[in-house]
Amino acid sequence: MFNKSVFANGVRVVSERIPNARTVSLGIWVDVGSRDEVQASSGISHFLEHMFFKGTTTLTAQQIARELDSFGGMANAFTSKDTTCLYSTVLDSKLPDLIALFSDMFHHSQFVDDEIGRERQVILQEISMVEDIPEDQIHEIFEASFWGDNSLSRPVLGDQQVVGQMRGSQLHSYIQGLYAPTKIVISCAGNVDHQELCQLLEPLWADFSWGSEGHDRLAPVAQRDLVQKVVSKELEQVQLVMGAKGLEITSEDRYALVLLNTILGGNMSSRLFQEVREKRGLAYSISSFIESYVDCGYVGVSCGIAPASINQTLAVIGEQFRLLGKEEKLSREEMGHALDYTRGSLYLAAENLESRMTRNARNELYFGRQIPLAEVVSQFEKVTVTDVAVLARRIFAEPLCAVALGPVQEDEVNWV
Repeated sequence: MFNKSVFANGVRVVSERIPNARTVSLGIWVDVGSRDEVQASSGISHFLEHMFFKGTTTLTAQQIARELDSFGGMANAFTSKDTTCLYSTVLDSKLPDLIALFSDMFHHSQFVDDEIGRERQVILQEISMVEDIPEDQIHEIFEASFWGDNSLSRPVLGDQQVVGQMRGSQLHSYIQGLYAPTKIVISCAGNVDHQELCQLLEPLWADFSWGSEGHDRLAPVAQRDLVQKVVSKELEQVQLVMGAKGLEITSEDRYALVLLNTILGGNMSSRLFQEVREKRGLAYSISSFIESYVDCGYVGVSCGIAPASINQTLAVIGEQFRLLGKEEKLSREEMGHALDYTRGSLYLAAENLESRMTRNARNELYFGRQIPLAEVVSQFEKVTVTDVAVLARRIFAEPLCAVALGPVQEDEVNWV
């Protein structure tokens, strides 16, 4: 059973009771992420996420870690382009303790200089790690090229120079300026009673009044002219990412987009996996993916290949982009397989409490309502071959952004 409450200050609480569950998954979601930063604060959202665990007015970082471990479950946090989240899955009997601890971490973190100095070094190492992992680095290069001057182009981890100078006063100003109650969703799934959940949360969350409701995100730039870029680097493989303008997360065509992505490169029977790996042996793995935000998005393809294979691989990818837009090349059998895969993925995710907690939070953040799983499945079942073909023609008619990272030169690449 799904329930929703809104406190007087605008904090939203959503919960889903799962019969027979003995655990609960709780997440505190904030509708603020790296895209809300300016260059001078690049990485501050991610820095805040780390600092929530580094001491409050009553608990040290070690005491927080010990208490989280004592719950016997798991606790973590993440920052994305558009959200920041603290979350944990614990035994249902530990939910009051978890709420008390997370609330303390959120409202009373001190951001003291000693802890900031230590965590700064951790984050700088995290940023440096990306350069040692080509599969990660290529995505940062691609997004910088794709989004241009918009804040979406900057990495979530932030700029090394900015992070190296981060101070506690900046963290306090940022959280109190942007973390408005209306931007917060507290989501819980499992063996939870909604009324009891609200009784635990309300004394801790109903009265705070940080932030400005008037904060507006920077509008994403319109898709630009074709961007094709080679970054030469001594590696064993060439990492390749290419993509085109996609859809916002609330688009009515989002169901067709998911099926299109599944057919293109979403699983082992997809066209790209079969054509690039299975038939030609050009890559160990190749996949397509969707990145969608509330107001924009893109569809991408990524793979790692031998330098000598880059042009053959590009030609195969380009051909599949074109073929997806032809209805006669899309069979009902292929659509049926994509639907079965998607439907199965949805139901499998529904077996996981963390996934259900996340789904409910994202529905509230992006749609302002619960979207029942049956409704989602029904919408997927309505998608036709024509819907997918029309959408493919629309997406892949857009200018493509493509980036290659590895031991190749610009004049060696024949872009599609």
